[in-house]
Parts: sequence; C-alpha cells; structure tokens
Amino acid sequence: MKKKTGKKEFTTTQIIMLSFLLTILIGSLLLSLPISSADGESVGYLNALFTATTSTCVTGLVVSPTFSTWSVFGHIVILLLIQIGGLGVITVVTGFMVAINRKMGVKDSYLIQDAFNLNTLSGLSKFIKKVILGTFIIEGIGALLYMTVFVRDFGARGIWISIFNSVSAFCNAGIDIFAEDSLCAYATNPIINTVTSLLIVIGGIGYIVWWDVIRVLGLIKKEGFKALRRLTLHTKIVLITTAVLILGGGFLILIFEYNNPETIAGMSFFDKLQVAFFQSITTRTAGFMSVPQADLTSASKILSVVLMFIGGSPVGTAGGIKTVTVTVLFAVAASMIKNKDEVTMFNRTLTKQVTQKAVAVFTISSAIVFVSVILLSIAMPNADVMTLIYEATSAIATVGLSMDFTPTLNDFGKLIIIATMYLGRIAPISLAFAFNSKKKNLNSIKNPIEDISVG
Repeated sequence: MKKKTGKKEFTTTQIIMLSFLLTILIGSLLLSLPISSADGESVGYLNALFTATTSTCVTGLVVSPTFSTWSVFGHIVILLLIQIGGLGVITVVTGFMVAINRKMGVKDSYLIQDAFNLNTLSGLSKFIKKVILGTFIIEGIGALLYMTVFVRDFGARGIWISIFNSVSAFCNAGIDIFAEDSLCAYATNPIINTVTSLLIVIGGIGYIVWWDVIRVLGLIKKEGFKALRRLTLHTKIVLITTAVLILGGGFLILIFEYNNPETIAGMSFFDKLQVAFFQSITTRTAGFMSVPQADLTSASKILSVVLMFIGGSPVGTAGGIKTVTVTVLFAVAASMIKNKDEVTMFNRTLTKQVTQKAVAVFTISSAIVFVSVILLSIAMPNADVMTLIYEATSAIATVGLSMDFTPTLNDFGKLIIIATMYLGRIAPISLAFAFNSKKKNLNSIKNPIEDISVG
C-alpha cells in the first residue's frame, strides 16, 4: 500500500492551467516595466496583464496598437509569450528537458499527453522533438517569404517584422508590429495573403495531422492514391472539415460582401476573392484583419462569429471548440435522426467518451460566451449586442478580431475579456476536469436508469 503523505498533488490538467497562468503573470510583470513601453513610462499593470494574456493565449485582442505602444524589449517579450503560448508551456519545458537529454518520467509523459490531448503515451519524446523542429522550420520559411515584401517596404526592420509576423501567424495569434489596422494595407497583396493563410492553416490543423499526412504521402509511391485510405479518422475529419469551412466560408463572404462599398465592392474580382477567403481563414482563430470588421455586412458578421466559435483543429495552435468537435456533433445528430444506436463516421464507430466530450466542449464554451456577453453588457451598457457577441466569441475562441471595440473597454470590461481569453485557451473541457482529481472507481455500483423527455 502507498503511504498517505498528506501532500496534495495537482492533476496534469491543473498543472497545465497553472503553467499558463504563471506564464501570463511573469509576462505581465515584464510588460509593466517602463523598459517595455515605447515612451519609457509604464503602461499600467492592467494593460500589461491584458497584453500578456492575449499573447500567451495567442488571441490577438489588444487595447492599444502593438507596434506603437511597446518598445523593442516589449515586442520581444510579446513574441516569446506568443511562441510559448502557441507551443504550450509544458511543450517548451519538456523540449528543454529532451534537449539536455533528461529522461522523461511517467508524470512528464502524462503532462504531454494531456497538453496535446493525445490517446497514447508511446513515443512522446520523439513527438516533442518533431513538434518543436517542425514549428521552427515552418516559421523560418514563413519569415523568409515575408521578407520579400516587408524588407522592401521597411528596410532592415522588415527582417524583424517578418520573423514576428511568421511566429504570430503560425501560432494563430494575429498580433503584428507594423500598423494599427493589421494587414489592411496588404489586403490585395498575393504574397502576404498566401503566406499568412498557409501559416494559419498549417498551425491550425494540428501536429498529429502533419505526421499522418507525411506518412501517407510516403506510401503513395508504392500504393498510388489508394494510400490516402490509410489516413487516420482524425486526419480525414480535420482535412475535410477544414476544406469545407474555408471554401464555404470564403464563397459566402464573397457573396455577402460583393457589393459592400465599405469592404470589397470597388476591388477587382481576383482581389475580392483574396479578401473573402482571407476573412474565412483568419476568423478560424488567427485574428489578422485585411478589412475593418465593423464595416462587414450583418450576414458576414454572423458567419464570422460561427467560424470563430468553431476555430481550428485539436493538437495545434488554434482555438475554438475545434473542427472535430463540430463534426462529431453533426454525426451524433445524424445518428439520432436515423435512429442508430452507434455514432459512425467513415465506417468507424466513435466511442461514447468522444461524443460526450464533444457535447461537453460545445456546452461549456457556449455557456462561457453567454456569461461573457452578459457581463460585457453590464460593463459597457452602451455597446451594440452584435459587437459584444463578436468580442466575446473572439475572446473565447482565441481569435483576436474585433469591431474596434477592445480599445474602448473599461477596467471591468478588460478583466472580463482577460478571463474569457484564459478560459478559451486552456479549453473549457480541461477546466471542468481540472477540479475533479478523484479517479473513477470502476467497481462502483451504478445508479438506477430512468428515462426522461428531451426536445
């Protein structure tokens, strides 16, 4: 028997939550220093806390322009917070342990498993190495491609801008350091649009999808395109759902905005396509803006809220309830309509745990958005309801798009958004499990079963 020491041990989920919180607090202290400010005077702790939270949670909502508010030191702190937040604090620490050849213990393995929501404990050390190396390679390529434009426009400073923007785009943070209106000046630039979109999508589809696609591509030489059948169910769901959301969202926004003089009405058809599809991609938790969000039509705003809430995919840098969650929910609904006992996708049966988790994620996220909107309406009573919904959804899904509302937040409003961004990043389902450290007793007596009416 194990002796009870009386010492409380944190669950892996609680450790993940606390690691993000500690990173935010350290970042806020650094950003509150006068050296972090462009004018040499402290921005105040609350503004520093807001910026540290939006950076670590890779959200992108800012109370003041990043490029003009912070010094070079401040920009470096923000970039580090974005990179740590995008990869995950546990990943960064474990990566350092692997680099110094320290053996990963059982507890470390469980931390990584929970941090990436993985289903296995095997090969985690190799997985971390591949994640970190892959991240730096993709961000490096992105920075080099950005330099073809930013060095031309900003000279030597364009190198730093390119590096910052590449990390921010890959981590789906949406924070930039060269303009107040994000990428609006480059709305019709094919290079900036393409590079940013690719970085957002690659970071957002998730690391395990990368390796699965690479594995299957290697089999195509031997098996031809039949090898695509070897993709895992997870990868198939992610790739198909991502494609549907990007294409469907892009074409709908093109229709909704086609004759809107405030956005794309005066552009060529090619440029309209660029802006429409960039909006479809960036709403999926990236947060870069190529047109002012307040100028969108009502239909585009509603669609953007839906896309923001869905977000990217699991085990990646994106937020939202995730593409897989939404697809599973549709599969559950379809099975109920067809009166099936099992939930199936691609001739595979989903476990009860997966369907329950999807329902829990959707329910908790929806509840947080609802509470956040109510609290924001109290804090900012003169704000439009659509603006509040847009802001709250952007915060919970760690997107960073705003209808010019974030800079107007009062102190209470800032605290609400800070809490919403934090909850959105650590994942609502993790929050629910974090305070339930008791392990299930498999031998416990089940409660009596009773039917109820639903719907």
